[in-house]
Formats: sequence, C-alpha cells, structure tokens
Amino acid sequence: MKKTIKTIALLLIGGSMAWAQTPEQKGLKIAQDASKYDEGFGSSEVNLTMTLKNKHGQESTRFLSNQTLELIEDGDKSLIVFNSPRDVKGTATLTYTHKEGSDDQWLYLPSIKRVKRISSDNKSGPFMGSEFAYEDLSSQEVEKYTYKYIKEDNINGEAAYVIERDPVDPKSGYTRQLVWINKENYRQEKVEFYDRKDELLKTLTYSDYKVYLGKHWRAGEFLMVNHQTGKETTLKFEDYQFNVALAEADFSQNSLIRAGR
Repeated sequence: MKKTIKTIALLLIGGSMAWAQTPEQKGLKIAQDASKYDEGFGSSEVNLTMTLKNKHGQESTRFLSNQTLELIEDGDKSLIVFNSPRDVKGTATLTYTHKEGSDDQWLYLPSIKRVKRISSDNKSGPFMGSEFAYEDLSSQEVEKYTYKYIKEDNINGEAAYVIERDPVDPKSGYTRQLVWINKENYRQEKVEFYDRKDELLKTLTYSDYKVYLGKHWRAGEFLMVNHQTGKETTLKFEDYQFNVALAEADFSQNSLIRAGR
C-alpha cells in the first residue's frame, strides 16, 4: 500500500513539473529536440537554382552550389559558389556560424579578385540581390536565440509547434521570428521574420521535403516572400549528397578564392 501511495505521489509531482513548464522552457526544449534530431549528417553538397522575382513579376535565374560541414562544438561551415550566369559566375561566400558571438562571413568577388569580409553591421543586408539576408545563410544553432512556445497549429496538413525565437545578436535585422516546426520529425515548415520595428518583413515556406540517410529531412524548395517590397526569391535544391569528403581545410579563405576561379 505504501509503495502504491509513493508511486502515485511521484506521478503527481512529475505531472506537476511538466505542467509547470514555462513557455520559454517549452520553446527552448522544442528547439533543442529539433537540433538534436538533425545531428549526424556530417557533410553535404547540393546544387541550387535561385530565381529572383521583382514586384512586377519579372524573373532572373542563377545557378549555384553549396557545401556544408557539420561541426558539433561550434556552428557549421558552408561555402556557396555561383556557377552562372556570367555576371555572377565565380562569386563565392564562406560562412562560419558560431554558437556564441557574431558569425564570420567572407565574399569573394572575381571582378576585383578580392576577398571582402562581411561585417556584422551588414549581416542583415541582401545576399546577392535576393530576399535572403547574409544572416539567413548561417546554420540555425540553438544558442543564437531565446525561445517562447506560442501554440500548436496545423500547416500543410501536418501538426506543428509554433515557437517564437528572438535573435541574441543585437545586430540582427530581425526582432523576432515565428517558426512552425513539424511535431513528428522536427522539420521547419514556415518562418515569419519581423523587422526591427516588429513589423512582418518576410515569410519563408519550405516544400518538397525528402528524407536522407533515414532521418535528415531536406526541403526541395525554399520560397522567401518580402511583404514590404513585393519581391520573392525561390531556391530549388537538387542532387543532395551526404558524407562527402570535406574537411575544415576546404572552408578557408584560400578555398573560397579557388572555388571562385
């Protein structure tokens, strides 16, 4: 009898603790679970088609490739290279994401054959004329935000958590982001970005998801819509490869120059 009473008491205490979880604790836990779920992809390569659309519907297309190296102790490293058309061919961007402090980013411009450092003051600027900012290129490390659970929702027929994440970096161009995270596999379904005046700036939606290596979900398409300018940028991903032979030496400023030649 005593054992039964003790068991019930423990269950009540456990239930009370779970019930007592604050919105901030619950939001952080969802973000940590999502990050943990995607750990272990190692490295990847993918080809991209970037389509820019202005407010009049006129489009221009660019072709690029991206390499990513997963790092556990710090954020990921990535290298993006534009392959065509001729006016952007050879332009390359190197990003070191950091879990704490500002990220490091460099841009190689073949027209002047120089590497330019992207200062943290300019990280909110547009990436190569697109609706993505330089800070959007960084990997989404848990430590880069504070969190708050908002609600549960349905999106594209899937159950999702909605959490708010606020950038820790005061130089971010965003005051907050609302993120829809799939409850079953923790993939991101949609992100709303709010500017420094806390007005809705952009919405990023993900579609055409495929699962790789049995657990790593990657979207086949990103659509970023700027609500304040009427412009859009679409990124389509093809030929994903994982566990490719990449090392930290492949993500140096010299490798940035070589990739851009």
